[in-house]
Amino acid sequence: MDDSGQNAGGAAASKRKDARRNQQTLLDAAAAVFVTSGVEAPVRDIAAKAGVGMGTIYRHFPTRADLVIAVYRHQVEACAEAGPALLAAGPTPHAALGQWVRLFVDFLVTKHGLAAAMQADNTGFEALHAYFLDRLLPVCTELLDAAVAAGEIRSDLTAYQFMRGIGNLCIGAETDSRYDARRLVELLVAGLRQPR
Repeated sequence: MDDSGQNAGGAAASKRKDARRNQQTLLDAAAAVFVTSGVEAPVRDIAAKAGVGMGTIYRHFPTRADLVIAVYRHQVEACAEAGPALLAAGPTPHAALGQWVRLFVDFLVTKHGLAAAMQADNTGFEALHAYFLDRLLPVCTELLDAAVAAGEIRSDLTAYQFMRGIGNLCIGAETDSRYDARRLVELLVAGLRQPR
């Protein structure tokens, strides 16, 4: 029996897996560079962080907007997947919430440059915002509900209010070195604690 077709199928699947892994590496590198240097960071910095040539980045993401949108979606998915994992592995729901919020803040720092990168594509930006809410509101709700059920935090805050407050605290963090949004967000999370 000829198994060359099966081998070809396995090789193609392996190549697709490698391509996905390479793209994830690029997106992780771009996200890290965007957090520290903003979405206008030079592509050469992203290429160096990912350990690839600039041509590889342009082959996957022909424009800066393509790259920024891909990083945005990648980070939304990472935040969405992290919530349940942190809740399952964390010592307490409040600790898991705090860890998740740190990931969310890193994501928001990148997100603030998204509007400028997309410029006139208001419809595309609105679609991404709806995607963001659809994926992250349920995760944040799950984390808040678990901390409330454990008696760790107060129960009078919705996930939308909480995420909106965090977002507002992050505005301007990337342009003012004297402003530490992460510290203020930590205070917000600590302030959720149920009075003893």
